[in-house]
Amino acid sequence: MDSFTFFILLLSIAHFSSHPTLYVSGDATSIRNICKQTNYNDLCISSLKSNSSSLKADTKGLAVIIIGIAIANATDTSSFLSSQLLSSTSDSVVKKVVKDCADKYSYATIALQASLQELDLKSFEYAYVQVTAAKDYPNACHNGYKKFPGLAYPIELARREEQLEHMCDVALGIINLLSW
Repeated sequence: MDSFTFFILLLSIAHFSSHPTLYVSGDATSIRNICKQTNYNDLCISSLKSNSSSLKADTKGLAVIIIGIAIANATDTSSFLSSQLLSSTSDSVVKKVVKDCADKYSYATIALQASLQELDLKSFEYAYVQVTAAKDYPNACHNGYKKFPGLAYPIELARREEQLEHMCDVALGIINLLSW
């Protein structure tokens, strides 16, 4: 074995030993190990526990599950904005801000769906970019409210914003593991 081949072999061994969770199915232990490497360990574990298919999923499958939960959150928030908040006011400024926010959450859904396509293609860097974009859309919504002094940011919307951002952070942590 020449020195270059030996060097590549050593790099491979070091890589695999430093990232053992990437190559196992999603049993409870590997799920805990993967979730420890995200910013929101408890959210990651509870979200994956709520989906029975996570116990059979590999790391990529766990990312898909988390992104699916984030898609449901973004879609539900867009619907919430369109149906409840938009219909509860006649103020044209509030209607415009709420509609813009509903659009932002729709864009977040689209970005998350695109990340699933990128994961399927094993384009982990592009999946990461799409989830990062989805994470930022709720912030753009929040900033829309800030443009109008005196316009209160709804507590329920703040809660939903935080949930989506945290779920995206979990997805980003898992995707980051895949790119190694």
